[in-house]
Amino acid sequence: MREHFPALVVVVPLIGALVAAILGWVNKRMCFPVAVLAMGGALVAASGMLARVLSGGPFDYNLAGWSPPMGIGYHVDHLNGIVLVVVGAVALLNLVATHRAAAETFGDRLGAFYALYVLFATGLFGIVVTGDAFNLFVLLEITAITGYALIGIGREHAPLASLNYVFMGTIGASLYLLGVGYLYLATGSLNMADLARLLPELYASRMITAAFIICMLGLFVKMALFPLHGWLPNAYTYMPPVVGGLIAPLTTKVMVYVMARIVLSVFTPAFAFGHLAMGPAAVWLAIVAMLAGSLMALSQQRLTRMLSYIIVAEVGYMVGGFWLGNRTAMTGAVLHIVNDAAMTLCVFLAAAGLRFKLKTDDFHALQGAFRKMPVTMGVLVVGALSIIGVPPTCGFFSKWYLISGGIAAGHYPFVAALLLSSLVNAVLFFRIFEIGHFEPFPDDRGAHAGHHVQVTEAPVSMSAVMVLTAIGLIVLGLYAGKIVTTIIDPALPAGIV
Repeated sequence: MREHFPALVVVVPLIGALVAAILGWVNKRMCFPVAVLAMGGALVAASGMLARVLSGGPFDYNLAGWSPPMGIGYHVDHLNGIVLVVVGAVALLNLVATHRAAAETFGDRLGAFYALYVLFATGLFGIVVTGDAFNLFVLLEITAITGYALIGIGREHAPLASLNYVFMGTIGASLYLLGVGYLYLATGSLNMADLARLLPELYASRMITAAFIICMLGLFVKMALFPLHGWLPNAYTYMPPVVGGLIAPLTTKVMVYVMARIVLSVFTPAFAFGHLAMGPAAVWLAIVAMLAGSLMALSQQRLTRMLSYIIVAEVGYMVGGFWLGNRTAMTGAVLHIVNDAAMTLCVFLAAAGLRFKLKTDDFHALQGAFRKMPVTMGVLVVGALSIIGVPPTCGFFSKWYLISGGIAAGHYPFVAALLLSSLVNAVLFFRIFEIGHFEPFPDDRGAHAGHHVQVTEAPVSMSAVMVLTAIGLIVLGLYAGKIVTTIIDPALPAGIV
């Protein structure tokens, strides 16, 4: 069975989504166990593939025995091995954490919710593991369509935010597909490894240059790189809290991975960094994204919306680090994909807990939150310290690599923007802590003077997963060096120094 893990990581959750949808009409209480089994099985398969890569190196898997380029092949190496585990871990942890909240939120629609949830994760698994450029587009659309639905079932302005996401997402996917179409016209192949073999002879072709630029623009829309971020703030603010811990930590990070995969494994660094020399322009765009995301977050009055703009800045960290083009900065970018997924899960779970109990995440509602919900706020503190970059949390180590890579490249504006963005993050979160700890209750201004305060924590499952995630941020930080040496270093091409 182990040799079929690349197929099982997609097939198991795909079948799980179908079963959950059917059970939604028969016995809604069984939908959650089925979803857990599907996500657990996918995580086992992802972990098994990473272990195989670490012990024996990268490997390929041909679907139905058809060899590429005629058939669709899956390719597993160090880079997507760790991203697969991240996707599986985040999806499973959020699923368990939001079990009770999902039951109260969706009611009769619970079966549809779990089917969409598992199908969204299925699309992400497929995006990460596929070795076919067109198959990647199909899986992008599976993920996007289920994401639109998961966001659109929220309240307030969620349907309109989802519609905006549909428009922007369709533009991004269409651009990527157009670029892939140009590649097929020029090479007659869609397999990524085959494309990497054929393209060097065509580097001078304007069609190849157009294909690369169009693909990158499509992915920039998908990852919400400023100024193409317009769909993200409203979508992440108004989507149901139980969905936030799935979509927010994974969508942008997987798109950054796709960008890295297309550059490294399809067009190759020789074209992107040498022939086309796109690095400087991309780094400056990332600098603008870091500063714009951080500054826009300063003006927000809702916790989730503030976190959404922080994600816009975080995308700038990863894009800028990757396009600096040296090994240290790329290491930081890949490490930040892992770390930022964990950090975002941590803070969005805390925000979900606050919204579940307080019914809002407006800043004024957080007065006295440290006394009302000490565990939730404690987890938020750990997540915030990691996003700021305080050791020994994992955020410090990826930022260290990014800053070191910026210095090695002589790109001091990137280093300055990253440091300034981190300082703004400190201001953002300590404003929350001030409100939650020092400001009195709006309905009982004597509570801080010794009056009884009722502790009303998030559900046990959510609190337990939040604490586990917060501990994970420290563990990831303590083992950052080992992750870099055993996983990330072998994932980067030898020609990048």
